[in-house]
Amino acid sequence: MNVYDFDKTIYDHDSTWDFYKYTLKRHPSVLKYILKQGMAALKYVLKIWDKTRMKEVFYLFLREIDDIDREVEEFWDSHEKYIHKWYLDQRREDDVVISASPEFIIKSICSRLGVKYAYASKVDKKTGKYDGINCHDVEKVRVFREHFPEGEIDKFYSDSYSDLPLAKLAKESFLVKGETLEPWKF
Repeated sequence: MNVYDFDKTIYDHDSTWDFYKYTLKRHPSVLKYILKQGMAALKYVLKIWDKTRMKEVFYLFLREIDDIDREVEEFWDSHEKYIHKWYLDQRREDDVVISASPEFIIKSICSRLGVKYAYASKVDKKTGKYDGINCHDVEKVRVFREHFPEGEIDKFYSDSYSDLPLAKLAKESFLVKGETLEPWKF
């Protein structure tokens, strides 16, 4: 099986940030959280808060969206075009996507792409609260092993060195830069 990060790997941008900007245009009331979001980001940069706590504050904007499922579907209607061609050309039925983005954002597009195995951060789509921790770094390995205890990764793809723990599990790993794939150098 092949395993993929999602943001800036299969999808050309950061899906969470794009979704935020999309909702900001449609729901200007989202702006009322900007100071809290900025303070949370600063506390994260200063290592006062961890990534999960910072993101929970960022996700306060979700409270302004009445029908989040419809909003996500409409978002992907306009943003699906940013899925990389290289991925569309090589996708397989047993592909696995593991992402730090919220699962409620990722599952929708993965379903459209025919990806049956999509795992991401479990974030309550109404409150922004996590069930667990942000799915990045070594957490991605834990998630992979939880769902595929004996699974072997043929090829792994990511744009980020933070995915090194998962890259080390694969027979081959690739760093993604747009439409360019380069062998991961350990």
